Amino acid sequence: MQITIEHLTKRFGDTVAVNDLSVCMESGKLTALLGPSGCGKSTVLNMISGILPATEGKILFDGNDVTALPPEKRGVGLVFQNYALYPHMTALQNICFPMEIKRVPKKERLERAHQLAEMVHITPYLGRKPAQLSGGQQQRVAIARALAKEPQVLLLDEPLSNLDAKLRVEMREEIRRIQREAGITTIFVTHDQEEASSIADKVILLKEGVLQQQATARGLYDEPANLFAADFLGAPPINKLRGVVKNGAFLLEGSDISIPVKARGALQEGAAVVLAVRAESVCVHTQAQALGFEAKIGARYSIGKDELVVLQAGENQQMRGFVSGSDEIREGQICTVTLKERGVLLFEGQSGDRGA
Repeated sequence: MQITIEHLTKRFGDTVAVNDLSVCMESGKLTALLGPSGCGKSTVLNMISGILPATEGKILFDGNDVTALPPEKRGVGLVFQNYALYPHMTALQNICFPMEIKRVPKKERLERAHQLAEMVHITPYLGRKPAQLSGGQQQRVAIARALAKEPQVLLLDEPLSNLDAKLRVEMREEIRRIQREAGITTIFVTHDQEEASSIADKVILLKEGVLQQQATARGLYDEPANLFAADFLGAPPINKLRGVVKNGAFLLEGSDISIPVKARGALQEGAAVVLAVRAESVCVHTQAQALGFEAKIGARYSIGKDELVVLQAGENQQMRGFVSGSDEIREGQICTVTLKERGVLLFEGQSGDRGA
């Protein structure tokens, strides 16, 4: 089931929650709706499901306009953040319930429920009620119940937000496995860029209801369309150095540090720009380098397997870079910094649009 959204807008009074959104979700793929809280992700999902009516625009399922159809006629399965399981029913009864509503014969619905339970790995817990299940188990039951309707589209609204960090990783891998096994078109709402990057075939990035970019996670990371996209994806966040264009190069604000850059088009002399640099594109040297610039080590700390240093560049700008755990680099030390070609991007200072 391919989902096409054309000029979709949703207003709540004077507030525009979704603004003229046009995107396509490929059939049989997992698409992540990504963005900060309040960007319109769940609103888009609720309009696709039919829970919320669209103010303007169209929603097409395989080319058929479903914009005015009620939720029960759209063929969607929805999993909420709190799973919304029936507390008085066992896991098996929860999974069977949508089929019972559709008057599926008891034998057939029990067979289907057990098939789904096996798919989501909850067969041993079918006799338990939700209060007797862990968060991950409840989520699996909710997914199985959504699939029991044999939907053409599976919609997941922040399904991992109530789980602890370790279980989140396990369950996002499970969701990916279930989605591939079922072969169902799936839309996954999240504010967590790592979550979206790890399981989505495509990512739709939103800000204040406006589409910022639609691409693979790798495409968003390597070729962000604007500074917001560059800043939203990646950990630690991308370094943002402010400066101006001088003699075709980037001149760091508050310093005489000049950094050559490759631009897509002509750079306007004197224009305010932001040089965005991924931490892994920062190379720290204890010896002078011909094309490098000096910086002072402000701090050094470990983040898992990586060592990260904070660098003071110029008078008042900082950047972060990864170093080897064996490097003898100390706080307060003056070092030389060079930048790799990849992961170094130029954006207009005011608009944040991509310049290189």
